[in-house]
Amino acid sequence: MILTEILQHAVSLKTIGQTDVNIENIQFDSRKVTSRSVFVATKGTASDGHQYIALAIESGAVAVVCEEMPDEINPDITYIKVENSSDALGKMASAWYGFPSSKMTLIGVTGTNGKTTIVTLLYNLFRELGFKAGLLSTVINYVDDLAVEATHTTPDALELNALLAQMAEAGCTYAFMEVSSHSVEQRRIAGLEFDGGVFTNLTRDHIDYHLTFENYLKAKKQFFDDLSEDAFALTNLDDKNGLVMLQNSKAKKYTYSLRTLADFKTRILEHGFEGMLLDMNNREVNVSFIGKFNASNLSAVFGTAVLLGQDELEVLRIISSLHSVSGRFETFHAPTGYTAIVDYAHTPDALTNVISSINQILQGNGRLITVVGCGGNRDKGKRPMMAREAVNGSWKAILTSDNPRNEEPQDILNDMLAGLDMVEKAKSLTIVDRREAIRTACALAQAGDVVLVAGKGHEDYQIVQGVKHHFDDREEVKKCF
Repeated sequence: MILTEILQHAVSLKTIGQTDVNIENIQFDSRKVTSRSVFVATKGTASDGHQYIALAIESGAVAVVCEEMPDEINPDITYIKVENSSDALGKMASAWYGFPSSKMTLIGVTGTNGKTTIVTLLYNLFRELGFKAGLLSTVINYVDDLAVEATHTTPDALELNALLAQMAEAGCTYAFMEVSSHSVEQRRIAGLEFDGGVFTNLTRDHIDYHLTFENYLKAKKQFFDDLSEDAFALTNLDDKNGLVMLQNSKAKKYTYSLRTLADFKTRILEHGFEGMLLDMNNREVNVSFIGKFNASNLSAVFGTAVLLGQDELEVLRIISSLHSVSGRFETFHAPTGYTAIVDYAHTPDALTNVISSINQILQGNGRLITVVGCGGNRDKGKRPMMAREAVNGSWKAILTSDNPRNEEPQDILNDMLAGLDMVEKAKSLTIVDRREAIRTACALAQAGDVVLVAGKGHEDYQIVQGVKHHFDDREEVKKCF
């Protein structure tokens, strides 16, 4: 492709050299540069691509896109100065792959919790409705029925557009995508044409990256600010930041709620460990999901499908047949009569929601034993909060490891214990080995009790001292049975 065509939507501030040069690939990692590459020098959290411009040219790059022109200009190379290299990369990737997002209806879902559940259920729902659809999620990506391994909540701009191009090639008319705060901030989604955006909720998460809650909120809000007037924005009225997301959005605005009047109103009529009876816009529907947060997620799914022109009754019929997403409130029944639940809850709010939902169903007729840890090399501020939520909502809380990464597991547990007073500590156990913690919880459980294993959900690994080991909470629970 000619460089001019690749740059057609990227705003250049200054150009040195010819733009009619032939380009064979786009790279932002200098190690992947080959003959006739255009190298995009992006500023990452760990390194600055501008330091590798000379190396990229040595490896065969014929053009460089950058925010700062290098001191030494090679007369044989084309240099394009832009305001934001990451933004330019997104728009270049979109052009390179033939603007794939414009060839389908693309829906983005953002928020702290619920993203994976909502996009996966929408993907399953639209496939049941007879459409070819794509999925971009934390757990796995799908190009219609072809599974593609997921490495990030939102892939980098090149990988993202490559996947969307595969979806377009496969005939997908819909694509449902998790939009992380990182991807908005890092402009990975620049150049994509979203037809709709959904907001779930906003609670403390990724403070290690965004530094403040306000920055985290701004990143989420930016997604809605960037939606076009032809798109829709569906927000959760039950979250105090729900309407904040819509303040500057040009998109058509809609709401969903469990508590107040909204365009899509859901009420829980009955609930148990087998599922719930819901009233969705004055129509009753039985679902196999558990908990208020899942009722809220289903309300978002229902609202999105209706806003995309689907028949309400048909949507509700299919919702009644859908099942929970892997590692999201996944329920297992022990032969001895207790219930085990594996859930991805890894923020204080998510943990509170899951514990609250379990206790609402138990109503004192059974005890809750919670196994929970906190990840290493991540936001330390939430560690004491997670411990308090677990202890205060459970009969017994077992504090353990959860991806310690490069930190000492005991140091993480000490941070969690710092949030507990003497009475709360008496209700907790500290077991560094996660396998042993799960075994202990299951050994303590009697008929009618619930064991909650929180934090990892679908993940099938533990990272200890930087090394990835196979570990699956669901497998461990089944071994205990």
